[in-house]
Amino acid sequence: MYLTQSLHRAIQQTPDRPITVFQGRRRTFAEFGARIARYAGALHRLGLAQGDRVGILSLNSDWYLEYYLGTYWAGGAVNPINIRWSAAEIAYSLDDCQTRILLVDDSFLPLLGEIRQLSRELQTVIHVGDGPAPAGLLSYEQLVADTAPVADARRGGDELAGVFYTGGTTGSPKGVMLSHRNLYVNAMAMVAEGAVPHGCVGLHAAPMFHLADGAFMNAMLHGGGTHVMVPRFEPVAVMQAIATERVTDALLVPTMVQMLVDHPALTQHDVSSVTGILYGASPIGEGLLDRAMQAFPSVGFTQLYGMTELSPVATILTREMHGEAGRSRGRHRGAGRAALGSEVRIVDLDDREVPRGEVGEVAVRGPGVMMGYWNKPAETAAAVREGWMHTGDGGRMDEDGYIYIVDRMKDMIVTGGENVYSVESESALATHPAVAVCAIIGVPSEQWGEAVHAFVVLKPGQQATPDELIAHCRTRIAAYKCPRSVDFIEAMPLSGAGKVLKTTLRAPFWAGRDRQVA
Repeated sequence: MYLTQSLHRAIQQTPDRPITVFQGRRRTFAEFGARIARYAGALHRLGLAQGDRVGILSLNSDWYLEYYLGTYWAGGAVNPINIRWSAAEIAYSLDDCQTRILLVDDSFLPLLGEIRQLSRELQTVIHVGDGPAPAGLLSYEQLVADTAPVADARRGGDELAGVFYTGGTTGSPKGVMLSHRNLYVNAMAMVAEGAVPHGCVGLHAAPMFHLADGAFMNAMLHGGGTHVMVPRFEPVAVMQAIATERVTDALLVPTMVQMLVDHPALTQHDVSSVTGILYGASPIGEGLLDRAMQAFPSVGFTQLYGMTELSPVATILTREMHGEAGRSRGRHRGAGRAALGSEVRIVDLDDREVPRGEVGEVAVRGPGVMMGYWNKPAETAAAVREGWMHTGDGGRMDEDGYIYIVDRMKDMIVTGGENVYSVESESALATHPAVAVCAIIGVPSEQWGEAVHAFVVLKPGQQATPDELIAHCRTRIAAYKCPRSVDFIEAMPLSGAGKVLKTTLRAPFWAGRDRQVA
């Protein structure tokens, strides 16, 4: 199993089909294959040895897909960099896994000087863009034009495909080592489960450095699909790309779904070509899911649950479970069942499986489990025990094997001795018609140890009071799960992958305190 295998198949069978569409530029599978063979040759000229890491710091583009496949073709491993990181965090990731070659686009040239000062390992920087390369940088386009193609190295199986960094909000980021087999089997499962149809026209609006979009990319490659890219998520740009390119499928994180369905311009664009939306990376509130399904009544929704360490998909909630039959049993509130190739169980603190319906930690075993954290054997041993990846997510499983994520274990709120799972409270709050997006955290309380606190972004033109929102929640969930206080904010702090940064929201409340609760 090697990640360029599907590309060879598509070049043979559909050489004239477009593989990439970016800002009006189209390249066929045949053209794409020729370009990455030359890029791979350039990497060899630059001294890349088998298994060496190559980094990229860039917004979404057709070059990004060439980077992934071309690096694999050359026999290297990828290190896609979080575009929200500081220069210090970027330099850390480069040095941590000895990344000596880095591709940079125009958006991140201002950071490059500081990155070079901080990094010990970085030697060669390649500029990706349509214009001339700045002084001291090599031109990607010139390298492709001037270099003879090389044969595909066809590294595969359990050999390293990439180091994907995760975390960074507390302590140093961890480099997740994933093999060709890890990523290949995960992509096959997504296609086999119907999450990504063969021959689809898929939109890359989520950041391509993130493995959620990477999984979508790999699955599309298996099915010979066409990849449409927008540089970054922006609602109107997404609508325009859908209308112009007749996009059929897209992967979006819940914050992107919210911004899209609540945007007043949605009805002004023809988005009727879309038949499938994948969502994941963080839980979605029931209120938002309802609005999304109303905005896209002909679209099949699929939820993907997992984490980078699982390559990344562990469970899939199918389109059917979002429909009437699934909703009647509450399936739409879940995260689905184990994907093909994965085993999932819910365990207690002693790694014993708990009875169905009880909350514990979600653990996953299968060919998607990571090779380990780069140069972090202790952290690897703590996370992967007897082949089971311990996710850190709290969840429960019903009698039919569907899992329901209740919270990150570290985010669980303990108030007056009762456990409160923020996902449940957020889902209730999100059904209020004035709420665009919300986040629930625990804040210090002398009486209760922790108190439930809500942050709320209101929909444009809508108004609500804290008392009104709290009363609304009390009609849906127990009183102790409801917010005791509410802050209205203009926007949520987001990670580069579009997840709400609860660490940022919590920080002012817990500064200078030990997080100890009754």
